[in-house]
Amino acid sequence: MALAKLENILIIGAGQAASQAANSLRQLGFQGRIRIFGNEGQPPYQRPPLSKAYMLGQMPAERLFFKAEEQWEKDNIDLKIDEEIISIDAVNKSIKSKTGNQYEYDKLIIATGSKVRHLPAQGAQLSGVHYLKTIKDSDDLGAELDNAKNLVIIGAGYIGLEVAACAQKKGLNVTIIEAAPRILARVASPELSQFYENVHESAGVKILTQSGVAKINGAQKVESVTLGDGTNIDADVVLIGIGIIPNDEIAKSAGIICNNGIDVDENAKTSNPDIYACGDCANRMVDLYGQRMRLESVHNAIEQAKLAAANIMGQNAPKLDVPWFWSDQYDLKLQIAGLAIGATKTIIRGDMAARKFALFHIDDENRILAIDAINSPPEFLVGKNLIAARAKIAPHILQDTNISVKELANHAQN
Repeated sequence: MALAKLENILIIGAGQAASQAANSLRQLGFQGRIRIFGNEGQPPYQRPPLSKAYMLGQMPAERLFFKAEEQWEKDNIDLKIDEEIISIDAVNKSIKSKTGNQYEYDKLIIATGSKVRHLPAQGAQLSGVHYLKTIKDSDDLGAELDNAKNLVIIGAGYIGLEVAACAQKKGLNVTIIEAAPRILARVASPELSQFYENVHESAGVKILTQSGVAKINGAQKVESVTLGDGTNIDADVVLIGIGIIPNDEIAKSAGIICNNGIDVDENAKTSNPDIYACGDCANRMVDLYGQRMRLESVHNAIEQAKLAAANIMGQNAPKLDVPWFWSDQYDLKLQIAGLAIGATKTIIRGDMAARKFALFHIDDENRILAIDAINSPPEFLVGKNLIAARAKIAPHILQDTNISVKELANHAQN
């Protein structure tokens, strides 16, 4: 369809990717109708603070939202935040909502995000057992933490660790249960995992690795958690954080190719030329690492949304950035750039004991693949550029803090 004839663009989902896609379409000059469909009853909002500043009461609810509702109206973007879409008719180019309403589209963007992975254990449905994905989840969990004594967290990913830090500040006894041999096993290097384990344990958090959950106990409300070895741990509140699953069912039902998420090309386009997908629900090729993958991050949601909008509008694709992530725990600001896929060595720059350092992950050719920066923004920013440039720097240079971080690029090898 010619660009001039585009009149209706529909976006399924109302999160970071959906918000960015709609805004980018307007910025690129699209004058037609844009509708965003959500099922939470909330305008698009940012999720990362839900396990950090918002939970601690350091960020008011209004600051979570990307913009005020009246601004959405001024931008002529129609928010349908209580209308869940249940099916796509890719042949007739329409979508259907749970209430039976049908909407036609010229182009469709799927930004359905992900859902939490549920724990298949007895007692997981008890009152006091929580998952964390939405504003309501954060409100409900935060309210219980204010009146609780013992919190058990099942799963030692970033969400679990961030909530552990919040709960410790609130004065709770916190126990983390992790099935893997170390915390953050799926997403962090052994060095970073050990650092955070030391940080949390020094703050009074108890961490049990290589431990499974047999059942969650209680009559009406949770009272304790039983481990696989029979150990019982007191719990007034339980948080389950064992990963997320892409919301790709609606795409599969429409005949769109999906493999661990919705398969998309370099422009965020699916196997159907009029349908795009972006954010947690999409599986893309990351050329820097030569692999298809889902990137569960704000950066990925924003980048893919911009790619989709540019392609729809017939514009050149925006320049791609190195994948980046972050986490706030206690007084620690972790900033991650790149992915340590193929890394064979980890080089420490700075002082881990002083809680201000960077970990450079490099391959056998000394090419920088990823960086983890703790309270070290300059290393993060410079490291991100070095990763993008596929720079090779000798380990002894990376380690040498007498060489300023800005000068590291001068030592890059061919």
